[in-house]
Amino acid sequence: MNINQIREDFPILSRQVYGKPLVYLDNAATTQKPLCVLDAMRDEYLNVNANVHRGVHYLSQQATDLHEAARETVRQFINASKIEEIVFTRGTTEAINLVASSFCESQMQPGEEVIVTEMEHHSNIVSWQLLQQRRGIRLRILPITDDGSVRLDCVEALINERTKIVSLSHVSNVLGTINPVKEVIRIAHAHGIPVLIDGAQSTPHFRIDVQDLDCDFFAFSGHKMYGPTGIGVLYGKEQWLDRLPPYMGGGEMIKTVSFEHTTFNDLPYKFEAGTPDYVASTGLARALDYVTSVTAPVPDASPSGLVGLDAIEAHERDLTAYAMQRLMEIPGMKIFGPQLQIGQDGQPDVSNHDAVISFQVGNIHHLDMGTLLDRLGIAVRTGHHCAQPLMARLGISGTCRASFALYNTREEVDVLVSAIQRIQQMF
Repeated sequence: MNINQIREDFPILSRQVYGKPLVYLDNAATTQKPLCVLDAMRDEYLNVNANVHRGVHYLSQQATDLHEAARETVRQFINASKIEEIVFTRGTTEAINLVASSFCESQMQPGEEVIVTEMEHHSNIVSWQLLQQRRGIRLRILPITDDGSVRLDCVEALINERTKIVSLSHVSNVLGTINPVKEVIRIAHAHGIPVLIDGAQSTPHFRIDVQDLDCDFFAFSGHKMYGPTGIGVLYGKEQWLDRLPPYMGGGEMIKTVSFEHTTFNDLPYKFEAGTPDYVASTGLARALDYVTSVTAPVPDASPSGLVGLDAIEAHERDLTAYAMQRLMEIPGMKIFGPQLQIGQDGQPDVSNHDAVISFQVGNIHHLDMGTLLDRLGIAVRTGHHCAQPLMARLGISGTCRASFALYNTREEVDVLVSAIQRIQQMF
């Protein structure tokens, strides 16, 4: 990968913070946006701004074409079988809430259960807790090991005749753990139980194939993969989306309305009430095109090398391994989650660890560390990362979290390490 060329596509990376060059390591919260995404959205607002779908005039039809072309781009990107299986939402959180609400309303009775893990983001806990309060369903918690891995041996034990759905993250936003979701799905399906995957932290980092995973639902956000905020995606198998009632009412999700009766639109529109963010969908499509076009040469490989998410994954794994090696040089460093392994070839192995590193240094409070790093131009995330139950499991109040993207470099890792060492001398 030509990182310097890639970084030119992200002008914000060249700015300074407190007189220091910006080192942006908060990509798990949101990624920066390339110029092609910003240009596409600006062009649509300037030249094609009109509400979509039912307009007969030229601009409306053009905007509709762009919006539906974006849906096809998403379909191809995650290898869904039909565009009817692609529902636009405001983000992963709304997508999870949509499934939770509609699934519970139509498929669950009081006392029936959903399984989630100890490492879930709040959006995959609270959405089910609300239904626990309203409809009397129950949460069952799949435990994790001390190093942040799902207790796969406990999946079968948690499933019983009351289990109706399993909902879990593909990658932990705190620990970087890559969960064995295919195996969880296999076990659940053997009992006839559907599975929802929170893909917010996996989709930007490695190739997603929903048909290969065989998941029943999959959710991700645009802003975490170089696209705009306010747009996300829910994938659902057609047979499941057909069974679920609409999440909200109004606008494009209807066919006919009278005071006596309403009939709902076909998939995916029955889940897309109101005016969609048709400009954000174009921005998302451009972001997906962008990550798909990234290339990287590979020694002793084909002339074309790695392309798209494969290139990004290789770069980020190298960066994560290098960062973990460098950070462990710091006295008092504690890294949470899967630890760095050395493979049979003698090289560092982070195959079970995505591009997120959560850490504490000695007795320095994570907020103090993050604040001081900020004054040195380094953006990291501090706190509980919307995963308070996981923090309780780990026995801590929060961590510093450095998270990487395709535009980050080893040199930025070195800056982070030097900054932590400098801060350490102050305590």
